Amino acid sequence: MKRFAIALALLAALPFTAAAADGVTYNYVKGGYVATDVNGPDADGWGLGGSVAVHPNVHLFADYTSQKIKNTSFDIDQWRVGGGYNTAIGKRTDFVADVAYEKFDAGAGIDLDGYNVEAGVRSALTSNIEGYAMLGYMDGDQYDGDAYGRLGATVKFNQNWGINADVRVVNGGDTQWFVGPRFTF
Repeated sequence: MKRFAIALALLAALPFTAAAADGVTYNYVKGGYVATDVNGPDADGWGLGGSVAVHPNVHLFADYTSQKIKNTSFDIDQWRVGGGYNTAIGKRTDFVADVAYEKFDAGAGIDLDGYNVEAGVRSALTSNIEGYAMLGYMDGDQYDGDAYGRLGATVKFNQNWGINADVRVVNGGDTQWFVGPRFTF
């Protein structure tokens, strides 16, 4: 009976022992242009983000954006911080699940916070292109929950430098874009 219990425990831990897929990395910083298209006035500005692997299957990440609403004097600061789990499901593909805390500050007392969860795949599509597709859900104490989809890719110029592009489309049509350089370490 003891052997069966030990074998069962090892089998249950097997998914947690795999490392990231070949060509997929969770150690990077990025910065660039951000634009948001909503049903109303649009906004654009800049953003910074990064991720670090703290274990072969666990990564931490943070993002910050600052945008100005067009034709107004209002700006929006938005940030999120969280962690994720990744495991190889193919030679060059990872399953990824993330959870994050989000904060949205538009000034004038408009201060929202909440969370998001997302899951999807991240893959080394070629030796110099890494892409991802995620489905997520975000909710907060002052706004209703919404589902979203997020697609992105990084074109790598060499081992460290590349260009990252990302688009998040929220149920209802709101769209947020990011494009900028990424440094992988």
